[in-house]
Amino acid sequence: MKKIVYLAACLLLLSSCVSKKKYLLAENGRLDGLERERILKEELTNSNNTISQLTARLNDLLRDTAEMGSDIRSYKQLLNSNLSENEKLNSFLQEKMLLLDERERTINDLQNMINAQNERVQALLNSVQDALMGFNSDELSVKLKDGKVYVAMSDKLLFESGSARVDKRGKEALAKLAEVLNKQNDIDVFIEGHTDTKPINTVQFKDNWDLSVIRATSVVRILTKDYGVNPLQIQPSGRGEYMPVADNETTEGRAKNRRTEIIMAPKLDKLFQMLNQ
Repeated sequence: MKKIVYLAACLLLLSSCVSKKKYLLAENGRLDGLERERILKEELTNSNNTISQLTARLNDLLRDTAEMGSDIRSYKQLLNSNLSENEKLNSFLQEKMLLLDERERTINDLQNMINAQNERVQALLNSVQDALMGFNSDELSVKLKDGKVYVAMSDKLLFESGSARVDKRGKEALAKLAEVLNKQNDIDVFIEGHTDTKPINTVQFKDNWDLSVIRATSVVRILTKDYGVNPLQIQPSGRGEYMPVADNETTEGRAKNRRTEIIMAPKLDKLFQMLNQ
């Protein structure tokens, strides 16, 4: 009986030991699963956090990339704009350089023409002075003024007092002058009659206007008809008493004012044409 009880107790104890062992094993297994689950959840949470961080970083990078792309496009546009402006400036500069070159050529051409004109005027002055060398200073004077040659002949040389008829001595002077004029095809000749302030009223002349105009016309008629000066290059006019060169209150002054001026001026047609281009 004792053996039976002892055996039964041993079996019970053994059975109890086996069950406890199984329980511990089962309990350990359950705990390991919970731990793994906890670890997995923690790793999942960490992964989610990491993904969130990466997503945020990616969004930041995308935003920065978009801004950078916008800046690059702006810079490209600005660069293209600057290039366009530079091209425009270069084109404008080249145009102005060409215009400047053209202006410089025109200025040089004008300067050459003016120099040539001055040389012709000086040569004309020399020719007139040489031709009229035999006449006294109280009979006529020759001078250069404003690019023109002026020959002032006194009425003492050309006319009697109150007359428009040219006398012999005056015709000699006009003949000498005509020799010079006939060699000059590129000049204009202006004949101007001048008087003093003493009034005149005769059958032939109503006033000094009449006297100055008719005296100028008489000189033109002699130059053209008697000495062959081209009528197309000569023009008469009367100035009356209104362009004095001396004081009309003195005898000497009035004598200087009673004169006929022959003005020779080179034609300026070519200069005017160049200036109007």
